[in-house]
Amino acid sequence: MATPRVPQALLCVLLGLLLGGCAALLPRDPLHVDLVGLEPLPGQGMEMRLAVVLRVQNPNDQPLDFDGAALELDINDQPLASGVSDQRGQVPRYGEALVRIPVSISAFSAMRQAWAAAGHRQGQGLPYSLRGKLAGGLFGGTRFSDSGTLNWPQPLPAP
Repeated sequence: MATPRVPQALLCVLLGLLLGGCAALLPRDPLHVDLVGLEPLPGQGMEMRLAVVLRVQNPNDQPLDFDGAALELDINDQPLASGVSDQRGQVPRYGEALVRIPVSISAFSAMRQAWAAAGHRQGQGLPYSLRGKLAGGLFGGTRFSDSGTLNWPQPLPAP
């Protein structure tokens, strides 16, 4: 009695899908994200709104499709702004894309930051950290982060 061909073909298809799924699990290099702009947006009440413009670079050989983004910005280890966007797009393989995320700064956060900046010593930078996610993909998205120091401009010497 011959074995039916349908189960063998089904097994081959399932094996191919399994191998393709495993390829999606391969580790990816992290995205490189830079803050490249802040654009004013209309706010309500005592809040301030800005569009944070990020340049996202993809050092991988596969494009990154995203459907939504989230962002949090801390300055001097204190929360300053957060926001979300339903923007869709793609960061091409070995390419880059600009992503705009509207963020809100509450009056309380602005006052807290101003208070901290007033007591900050001249010439000493303020640490910042930026955390976010580009949503989509098999496991819910790709997270990114950046941190550094914001340096106050030095006064020009008197002539």
